[in-house]
Amino acid sequence: MEPATTAADAALWITASAIVGLLVLSAFFSGSETALTAASRGKLRTMSDKGSKGAERALNITEDNERLIGSVLLGNNLVNILATSLATALFTRMFGESGVALATLVMTVLVLVFAEVLPKTYAITNAETAASRVSPVIALVIRVFSPVVAAVRVLVRGVLSVFGVKTDPDSHILAVREEIAGALQLGHSEGVVQKEDRDRILGALDLSDRTVEEIMLHRSGIEMIDADKDPQDILRQCLESNHTRLPVFRGDPENIIGVVHAKDLFRAMYRFLQETDRPVDALAEFKFSDVSMQPYFIPESTSLDDQMRQFLRRHTHFALVVDEYGALQGLITLEDILEEIVGEITDEFDPEDENNIKRAEDGNFWIEGAMTIRDLNRALDWSLPDDEANTVAGLVIHEAQMIPTTGQCFSFHGFRFEVAARENNRITALKIRPLSAE
Repeated sequence: MEPATTAADAALWITASAIVGLLVLSAFFSGSETALTAASRGKLRTMSDKGSKGAERALNITEDNERLIGSVLLGNNLVNILATSLATALFTRMFGESGVALATLVMTVLVLVFAEVLPKTYAITNAETAASRVSPVIALVIRVFSPVVAAVRVLVRGVLSVFGVKTDPDSHILAVREEIAGALQLGHSEGVVQKEDRDRILGALDLSDRTVEEIMLHRSGIEMIDADKDPQDILRQCLESNHTRLPVFRGDPENIIGVVHAKDLFRAMYRFLQETDRPVDALAEFKFSDVSMQPYFIPESTSLDDQMRQFLRRHTHFALVVDEYGALQGLITLEDILEEIVGEITDEFDPEDENNIKRAEDGNFWIEGAMTIRDLNRALDWSLPDDEANTVAGLVIHEAQMIPTTGQCFSFHGFRFEVAARENNRITALKIRPLSAE
């Protein structure tokens, strides 16, 4: 009897040890899955650039999330099922038929606590570090299980296709841009990221999705030089202007023949007057066309990102915007694009009250009609849509389907709009109040 008892005891301990070992493997697979899926690829890339081989291997592994998750789940399920089977056999031998229920209860607790919650909690707390450490073993697991995982992927896609679901193995769950934007919004809501920092980064990310038409200065607000005017009047206009670059037209404002830069004008006039004994009389003979630059025209559909690159490549900061028919629509500068990232840039020559937002005692906000919706949203952290209109006045006209009169009120998108002033067909001032404030 003693040899048989000894053999039974040995088998008991071997089975128990195998169960413990399988639980450890299950914990490893569970923690690895969480670490590799939760780890930031940006942080892993930074670690890899600093020489971390584990981080570099983790980046390679996470390139194909479907294969990664398939391999880890396959290994995790194998060890869990095997551990449960051994536990059922062990408890049945020890406690008879009641051992099945007891094995189910004990293994549920052990797997839940030690093979799921505990390793996943550690992994999500130290995602990048854990991902770097487990990457060598997981890379081997993926290589071993790759044939089985490939067969499972084909089977899964076949079943999904029956229900009309198509999968793209090369697509990520979230685009990098959307992931960054979501992280910034979450950080701002939690008080970790300042509003100004969020706006700057989101502004830079949005450049490729926005066109020059959305931020250009409309042609109605462009200050131009009439080439047929008296040279003294042109010189006076340049001296009194707040701008250093002014378009030059002849006959019709649509007929732009050049762009005059104040510095070029003053240098040329200084040389011209130095060469004559009668400066005042000779001024009438000065030709402004000699100092004007060729106008730079761009289509209104150009993205801000492309236009900024063009400005930098051409070493210029000024462009005239035309529509598909070649008609002048407005102008844009490099400063306009930079303002979409850093916010309003003002100097000593800019009007102090330009596009200013004033809050009245009754809770209404006084807004200029020409203010862009994007600037208003950034200033007050609102979310008015800018798909159909660029300016606040344009949004009111679009929603009202008419040109409203002074005093008319409208409610849409969670705000109350009142037309405070109008000139001809242009809304110049609005009073806006969030409906929630009422």
